[in-house]
Amino acid sequence: MSRDFQLFTSLRHDDGLRQVPTHGPQNAGWNHRIESPYYILDYHRDRMLRAATHWAWPDAIQILEGEAGLERLASFLDTSLADHRYTARVKILLAQDGRLACEKGPAAPVPLSNLFPSWLPVPDAEVAAGDPSKTPVYKIVPDTALTSKSEYTHFKTTERAVYDDARSRAGIQLTDTTEVLVVNKTDGSIMEGSLTTPYFFRNGRWVTPPVPQKFSWESGSGGQDGTTRRWALER
Repeated sequence: MSRDFQLFTSLRHDDGLRQVPTHGPQNAGWNHRIESPYYILDYHRDRMLRAATHWAWPDAIQILEGEAGLERLASFLDTSLADHRYTARVKILLAQDGRLACEKGPAAPVPLSNLFPSWLPVPDAEVAAGDPSKTPVYKIVPDTALTSKSEYTHFKTTERAVYDDARSRAGIQLTDTTEVLVVNKTDGSIMEGSLTTPYFFRNGRWVTPPVPQKFSWESGSGGQDGTTRRWALER
């Protein structure tokens, strides 16, 4: 596989997040401590930093590490999105030499109760007032091919052939409310969604495929070191 790749992470830019320190849920972590439009920016920084450390990219590590690195990333986004006036999905790219870049596109409205849920509703149960929303509803299909775990399925990089091919096999277009689940070649378990983190309701509780913080050939499902997965598991 090509070594000419970048690390990336995709986060939500939403001015509604600025109210979290004063009016938002206390389980919001970094967003509860810092007034910011960037959804769990600290976890996104951590994910890219772990990937840069894995591949021993010293310039990229220097850009992101420590509180200074987190502040540097926030400042970069502030400058890049200075004229931005709508909720957006922002893709942050990090090159081996430490250069940052970003791409942005529109994102659908999402209530704070869905961004920082205290619980997840039980399948088939009616949604009560204050519950996280169950919409939009997606059709879920397993990939018809099997995938081997690798560094590129654990870390989020621009090497996206595994996910692009899975979506192509399932005939999914970008705007479709359909998701394809990537299947582990070794044991047939679910690794990841092509664009999402999957959760399954098993024995009365929600579970998600296991993923260690450090890449391992021996442990874990082979899925990505996801930010929302980490947020959920830490609560």
